[in-house]
Amino acid sequence: MRTALGRFLQYLRAERNASPLTIKSYREDLTALADYLSEARGGQCPEPLGVGVLELRGYVAALHEAGYARTTIARRLASLRSFFRFGQREGWAKSNPAKPLRNPRPGRSLPHFLSAADVGRLLAAPPDNAPLGCRDRAILETMYSAGLRVSEVVGLNRGDVDLEAGILRVRGKGRRERLSPIGSYAVRALKRWLAVCRLHPRETAAPGGYPAAPAFVNRFGHRLTTRSVARMLEKYLRQTGLDRRTTPHSLRHSFATHLLDRGADIRSVQELLGHKSLVTTQIYTHVSTAVLREIYEKAHPRAR
Repeated sequence: MRTALGRFLQYLRAERNASPLTIKSYREDLTALADYLSEARGGQCPEPLGVGVLELRGYVAALHEAGYARTTIARRLASLRSFFRFGQREGWAKSNPAKPLRNPRPGRSLPHFLSAADVGRLLAAPPDNAPLGCRDRAILETMYSAGLRVSEVVGLNRGDVDLEAGILRVRGKGRRERLSPIGSYAVRALKRWLAVCRLHPRETAAPGGYPAAPAFVNRFGHRLTTRSVARMLEKYLRQTGLDRRTTPHSLRHSFATHLLDRGADIRSVQELLGHKSLVTTQIYTHVSTAVLREIYEKAHPRAR
């Protein structure tokens, strides 16, 4: 099993050109399956050929009992299908035992987002009279202005930022690139931060020898991690007293919700978010409807 897993990950890396994050997710999902099967068989991990539908059903049931989110279970099932499909291609699996398994029905929970006023309080929290404050404000302004994922903002290079045009070149999921506009507040914050950052430039080499200086660095000049951005956000949430459920992704949710609330069409929001499917974007229509309902109930004399 573990040998087959190693070959599958190499296939993703070499032939599918999968990103490191995608490979990490597949490794974790399939290692969890191998651990479950080993425990179920008394410490003996079976050959992939010997894994059947009933065992995989038991694995899915164990995930439900352990309280895993439906989205996590669906992702693990997708990993299993891809793994055994690769096995069929390679000849060490006669069939795909994960194919008959159905994904759990997705829940209806709405994404957490901040109001425009709360976003304003958050973005004003970093002090702009200190280098790290300039950096933090530029990060938050950029994430909200362009609706970026946290991985996208830490992956930005200085060459991806066109301040004159107010455009970012963003590398999203599946290594898909898109151009994202940013507003005047984000442009000003980025100008201030990049002016500070140029005082101590730390250039790194990208594949092919091209310069790829990160847009956002820590105090040692190294590229920020997603966890660093999450910790930074937590600090400003404590300072402002805003909802502690807020995560870096909440700024992306807020971006989409505020655009739709102000009349943007959903296909434009899909393009701005970099969603491959419109279905992924449609959850924000539910959020927007919820906001409209709240306004209606407050304003209409016979709403209640």
